[in-house]
Amino acid sequence: MLKFRQINTLTLFDWILILGIIAANLIHSILEQSVDVVGSLAGVTGVICVVLVARGNILNYIFGVVNVSLYAFISYKAGLYGDAALNALYYFPMQFIGWYSWVRRREEAESVTVVARRMVARERVYLALTSILLTAIVAWILYLFNDPQPVKDSATSVLSVIAMFLMVRRFMEQWTLWVAVNIISIVMWSIALVKGESHSALMVIMWIFYLANSINGWITWVRLSKNRE
Repeated sequence: MLKFRQINTLTLFDWILILGIIAANLIHSILEQSVDVVGSLAGVTGVICVVLVARGNILNYIFGVVNVSLYAFISYKAGLYGDAALNALYYFPMQFIGWYSWVRRREEAESVTVVARRMVARERVYLALTSILLTAIVAWILYLFNDPQPVKDSATSVLSVIAMFLMVRRFMEQWTLWVAVNIISIVMWSIALVKGESHSALMVIMWIFYLANSINGWITWVRLSKNRE
């Protein structure tokens, strides 16, 4: 049976993000005079998940399962079928793979914190070239299928897949990709908001918080991975 100690690894900034997304959802509900339960739950669990990832806390995967399930549903309803498939068919099973991987690579036997890693310069060059090449290939394929925004759709999908793989493998460089994905996703959901898609306002809020956390996660994992060298 797994045992954890020092479960709360959150900082003041982390709590600001978590309480901020809860407050933002409450304000949105008051302004709209209705409660979007699915959108709010997706947003709150998503921010808690990424905040815990930024701290290297293995418990992120518990909230991740809930978030990706709801986000896949919301994306499908909004007609963002690529995002829906990405969450349902890739992110969801990766939550369980990530849990298994992180459990075996904790700082100590009962620690809740994973041991972070970082790439060498040569690996970072390979990562950049692979990301650019795959994004270009997928964008070209999407263009052939008349995707209205092939580059954007390709970038979010390809970079998310690579970033999630790096996250499971505990590499600090995941955060450079998450920053890019978050910025593109904010633009994507802002467009959906203008079109009047349901849940889109809460998704914009969620991705803004994701972006703030990804910057914080980048800084945190630079320190964590440096300490392990």
